[in-house]
Amino acid sequence: MRCLRATGPRVFLGVVSAPSPGRLRRTERQRLDSIEGGRHRRPSFGPHPDRAHRDESRSGTPRPHDGPVISVLFAVLTAISNGSASVLQRRAASTVPDAEAMRFSLIKHLARKKVWLAGIGLVLVAAVCQAVALATGPIAVVQPIFVIELPATLLIASCVFRRPLARSAWLGVAAVTSGLALGMAAAAPGGGSESVPGYAWIPALIITGIFEAVLIIWSRRLRGNARAALLGLAAACGYALTAALMKDAMSRLESGGVPALVTAWQLYGTAVAGVGALFLLQNALQAGWLVASQPMLTLGDALISITYGVTLFGESLRAGWWLLPELIGVALIAAGCVELARSPLASGSKPPPPRVR
Repeated sequence: MRCLRATGPRVFLGVVSAPSPGRLRRTERQRLDSIEGGRHRRPSFGPHPDRAHRDESRSGTPRPHDGPVISVLFAVLTAISNGSASVLQRRAASTVPDAEAMRFSLIKHLARKKVWLAGIGLVLVAAVCQAVALATGPIAVVQPIFVIELPATLLIASCVFRRPLARSAWLGVAAVTSGLALGMAAAAPGGGSESVPGYAWIPALIITGIFEAVLIIWSRRLRGNARAALLGLAAACGYALTAALMKDAMSRLESGGVPALVTAWQLYGTAVAGVGALFLLQNALQAGWLVASQPMLTLGDALISITYGVTLFGESLRAGWWLLPELIGVALIAAGCVELARSPLASGSKPPPPRVR
């Protein structure tokens, strides 16, 4: 017996017989069920998604959605290291005479101080943490988190040196943290690419160079806290450029490995920009009080880094009426930084003696 078609007439020893109507309905129903089931049937190749998820969890391999968590964690570690380094470097730079300002002999003088070297060690720790944060998250998310470096440092110093913070300092901590939370929630930064086309760096570097030159030349005509503020803003621009170059360099490491990273000019640009920013920061700390340089450094780094993230990496921010809460957040951060920078724990000076009642 040979069946010529499943649902058609059957030929058996020359006799043509038609299938019954009930059999036709059952066969048609089975065919439709098989088609419908094929749409929802998972492919037979590859592991089951749940099984792959369990295997990935056991192996410890980070999943894609772990990236933002890792970037925020290392950004917080970077902020703590940078803030502590600023306090130590301010304490060392405050003893340098004005005659060595804007000279490389300033670094030579500071290199003899253990306090300054400890600050440089924390800068290196912060650089490693920052590289990890930028490799796993957008620059417009990572860099603004650094505004918490000063309040975090004061809280740690208060515990270590057993010197309680004044009420005004606590208000400053609350202002910075609430301003950061409000600004980040309103702006909702995200998106963008991991790397920057080479030609896009040309106008960015030219504009950055002009901006830095204007600030440095202008600061040479001023003294005291005014100079410290301008040099603090110049250092902030340098650190923001360092972060943008570092993120672009880390993308080469992910795509091409160590050879691609070593041959990328962004890696060496990161080193040059970082050293230049460090030099400007030392002069800002030497020129005036921390209350003048720290707010410019903190806010400038965050805002200029966001600008790099939007223009170079294509990251997005909310606009329109969202600008109002964003500006309120910036104002809160600025007021909090000014108040915190006045604290003796931040300036490295001794606290005022307690009043005798």
